[in-house]
Amino acid sequence: MKTMAVMLIIILIGLASVPWLQRHLPSHWNPFTPLQVTDAPGPITRYKLQRLRHDPAACLAVLQRARAAGFVSFTQPAAVTGACPLEKPIRIQRFGDVTLSSSFLASCPLAVSSTMFVIQANQLAENSPLKSPLRRIEHVGSYACRNIYHRAQGRLSEHATADAWDVTAFRLAKGTRIGVGRDWHKTSEESTLLHQWFNSSCAWFGNSLGPDYNAAHASHFHLGMRGYTLCR
Repeated sequence: MKTMAVMLIIILIGLASVPWLQRHLPSHWNPFTPLQVTDAPGPITRYKLQRLRHDPAACLAVLQRARAAGFVSFTQPAAVTGACPLEKPIRIQRFGDVTLSSSFLASCPLAVSSTMFVIQANQLAENSPLKSPLRRIEHVGSYACRNIYHRAQGRLSEHATADAWDVTAFRLAKGTRIGVGRDWHKTSEESTLLHQWFNSSCAWFGNSLGPDYNAAHASHFHLGMRGYTLCR
C-alpha cells in the first residue's frame, strides 16, 4: 500500500512539473516541444527524429519552419509513381548559404536530418583550424529505383524510397575542396574535418556508411534513414 502511495505521489509530481518543463527546458532536452533543426544532438533529439518518421504532418511542419528561418530551400513536387513510388517527395534545392551540385529528392525525414547535418557541418567547419564556413556540397543523388548494391535480386535500397543521400565532397567558402575519396585517408586538417563531419552525421541518420565500411563506399558518405545509429 505504501509503495502504491509513493508511486502515485511521484506520478502527480511528474504531471505537475510538465508545464514548468515545457517553459524552461531547452528544445533539445524537452520532449514536449516540436523538433527544431537547430537542436543539438542527444537522446531527446534522436527521439523526436524517430517520431517524425511516423508523422508526415509534423515532419513537414518542421521543414516549413526551417525554410521560414532560412535554413533550407525546397519544393514539393508531384508524387512519383511506378515501381518505386514516392507519395509526398521533397526536392531539396539548398541549405541556407550552402549550395548543392544539384537538387535532390528526399523523403521528409531525410530532408529534416540532412538539414540538421548541414547546419552542424557548417559549425564544425567554422570552428576547425581551417576557419571557413561550408559553402557547397557535391553529391551523387538520393532517389534511385534499385535494389541494394545494384543487385538483380534482393531487398530494395534506401534510395528506392528517397531515404538515403550519397555525399562525395564539400567545398569551403575560401575555396578548399574536401573530397571523401581523395582526402579520407590523408593526414591533414582537411581529412580531420572530413572525419568530424562523418562522425557528426551519426547523430542525425539511422545509418552513416563511409570509406571504412567497405569498398562500395570508398568515394562517398551514404547517409540513410534505416536502422538506429549504425555508424561505420
